[in-house]
Order: sequence, then C-alpha cells, then structure tokens
Amino acid sequence: MAETTINKESRIDNGLFSNEIMLDINQLTKIYPTPKGDYVVLDDLDLKVKREEFISIIGHSGCGKSTLLTMIAGLNEISRGTIVADNTTVTGPGPDRGVIFQSPSLLPWLSAYDNVMLGVKQVFAHGTKKDRDDIVKYYLAKVGLEDAMFKKAKDLSQGMQQRVGIARAFALKPKVLLLDEPFGMLDSLTRGELQDVLVEVWNQEKITAIMITHDVDESILLADRVIMMTSGPRAKVGDILEIDFERPRNRAELIEHPDYYKYREHLINFLEH
Repeated sequence: MAETTINKESRIDNGLFSNEIMLDINQLTKIYPTPKGDYVVLDDLDLKVKREEFISIIGHSGCGKSTLLTMIAGLNEISRGTIVADNTTVTGPGPDRGVIFQSPSLLPWLSAYDNVMLGVKQVFAHGTKKDRDDIVKYYLAKVGLEDAMFKKAKDLSQGMQQRVGIARAFALKPKVLLLDEPFGMLDSLTRGELQDVLVEVWNQEKITAIMITHDVDESILLADRVIMMTSGPRAKVGDILEIDFERPRNRAELIEHPDYYKYREHLINFLEH
C-alpha cells in the first residue's frame, strides 16, 4: 500500500523512505593537511540513521569515531560530502543536535539546576518561566538528581555531574542526541547505573541517538544497530550488526539470552582483525 501512496523517488538506496531517515551521511570525507601531505581520517563514509533509532559506533582508537561525531554536531568542518539532519544540511552547530561528552563540562560554581537552565533558556526563550522550570526539574528528576539539583556542580561526584550532562542534553529536546563515550571516565558500577539511566530516559523520549563507545557490551545493551568502523586512516563503515532484542531491555535478561554471545563474538572478531 505504501508503494502506491508515496512517490518512489522518495525511496533512498538502502530501501528506506527518506521521511524515515533522521540522519543521512553521504560520501563524508575529513582531511587534515600536514607538512607531509594530506591526512585522510574519513574517506567517503556513508551512513543512514532512522528516526528514533539508537546506534552505537565502535572501532579502534584513531579510526575517526569522534571526528565523525563532531562533524555531525557541526563542530568540525566537512572536507567533502554531506550530512543531512531531518532534511536540513548541517553547516554548523545547532540545538537540533545535542551532545553528551565524556566530561559534562559544567560551570562548577552553578548548581545542577542552573547548569541545565542555561541551555533551556536559550532553546525555549519564548516559553514561560514556569514551563522552563518544569522542564529542568523534570529531567533532573529523571536522572535521579531530584534531591541534589540545587547543589553546586563542583560539589557533585563525577557520576552525578554526568547525570546533569544527560539531563541537560535531553532537556533541550534535540532531534539527534550525540554521545561521545559519556561513561568512559566512570568506574564500572557508576557506568552500569548511568547506562540504565540513559536507557530509561531514552525509552521515553525516543530521540535518534548516536553513541561512540569502546565497550562491546555497552553497544549490545543500548543499540538497535552497531556500526563498526575500519581502522584509519581513510576509515569508513566496515560492518553493521543489527541487535534484535526487544525494548525495553533488561541487562540481566540480555546476558542470559543465547544471541547475546553471538553478537558479542561478532563484534570482538571484527575488532581483532
């Protein structure tokens, strides 16, 4: 039925309709000039991400994962190719793309509440004061900081600071959420707790998400697809693994699932070759 009602020209090359795609990356290339000649980090990389999809990107250090993410964010100039987010070509940073970095980069003298409010005031400048207050408090509560939202950032633990970073990103209501190893600096217990927080909030918001990680298990827990990058230079997409687990996902149940270790073996084998 869909074929008869939608113009076939709107279908793109991987069998999806263009209105199903939130992020369309075509022939993306990043070149850094050096005294010895051009260094090509990414070379003609193609990737399409569906609306409300969560993908993770893994690969060896130096393969250009963070470069790709910062280009999507509009923080890194594109040498060649295009990035289209929600049918709009990316030419620079914007509130439609939220970023959670490894370090949340909070203003230490401000409270958790005020750190989140800084962005909310800009994005929802035309909203009422109560509306903005409700948004900030809602997301801080969602990440477990209901009782600590008025503590200064410098008085919060590293894990709590990253919770603020997660709350801030979701509160801005971006169309695409970009996560650059957000749990990489945390101990394993805190990492697991924040993975669960991220999953819970994402399940409710269903924002298209792209996450860089070195953690194979984290990829399987969080992602609908895992994008495997080839080693640099001239990195591109080497393989894509569909993670066919229903949502919401439970960590303990996933580990008991027979497919879990098949996925894990596939990813490890890719990284080892």
